[in-house]
Amino acid sequence: MTLDLSIVTASNNQACLELNLMESPMIKSGQVPVQVERDAPSATIAYARGLAATTSEIVIFAHQDVYFPRGWEDQLARVLNDLEDRDPDWAILACCGISVAGDFIGDVWSTSLGGRIGAPIGDAQPVQSIDELVIIMRRSAGLTWDTELPNFHMYGTDIVQTALAAGRGAWVADLPVIHNDSFHTRLGADFTASFRYMQRKWRTVLPIHTTVGKISRWGIALALSKREARKSIGYRKSLALDPSVDPRQYAAESGME
Repeated sequence: MTLDLSIVTASNNQACLELNLMESPMIKSGQVPVQVERDAPSATIAYARGLAATTSEIVIFAHQDVYFPRGWEDQLARVLNDLEDRDPDWAILACCGISVAGDFIGDVWSTSLGGRIGAPIGDAQPVQSIDELVIIMRRSAGLTWDTELPNFHMYGTDIVQTALAAGRGAWVADLPVIHNDSFHTRLGADFTASFRYMQRKWRTVLPIHTTVGKISRWGIALALSKREARKSIGYRKSLALDPSVDPRQYAAESGME
C-alpha cells in the first residue's frame, strides 16, 4: 500500500523541532514533506493553516517533539490496509487515546513520564478521545479544525467528537513513537478556557473521557483534573527524563528502532 502522506506541525522552538521531528528517518530522507506552522495563537489555527497548505490524502499532525522511528511509515501502511477493510469511513487515527470504555490504550515512549507507557493493542480500537501528540487525518473524510477552540488543549478530543458526529470512525492503533516531551507542571488558565469551550460545544454528548481527565457538565470535573495534576507534580517530576537527549537513543532503548 503506497501512502500519500504529509506532516503538519506547529512549532515555537526550532531547536526542539530539529532535534526530534526533523530527525525522523522518513522526514530526513525526504520521503515525507513537513509543513511547519509558526506563531499561531492556537493549535487548531495552526493545523487549519497546515491542512490548507497541503494536498496529501493522509495528513499527520504531529508535535514538534515527536520522533517517528525508522520504518514507522511501513507500520502505518499495514494499519491503514486493515482499517480500510474494517471501516472504509474512518476519519481519525492516533497512536494513543481513550477507548470507548474509558481506558487508556496505545503504545508510546514519553520522556516526561519516564519511558514507554501503554502496550501493543493488536487490532485498531475505536476511541472517544485521543492524545494530541500524533493525529492522523484522512482528508477525504472532510473534517475541519474548529479554529474557535482556544489555546493548545483538547483539540484531539474535539476532532474525534467531530468525526463521530459526522458518522466517521476514530481509532487508535499500534503506531509507537517517541514523544520527547518536557515535564509539565500544572493545568493553567489556558487549559480552563479550552475545557469550558468543550463543555459548551459538546454538552449533549457529555461526559467525555480524555487523557487529562473527564469533561462533564459540572465544574467538579475540571477541579478534580487540576487537583490530580497538582498532587502528582512531585511523582511525575521524579519520573521525567532529559528531553535534550537524542530521541534515537530512546528509540533504541525502547526497542522501537
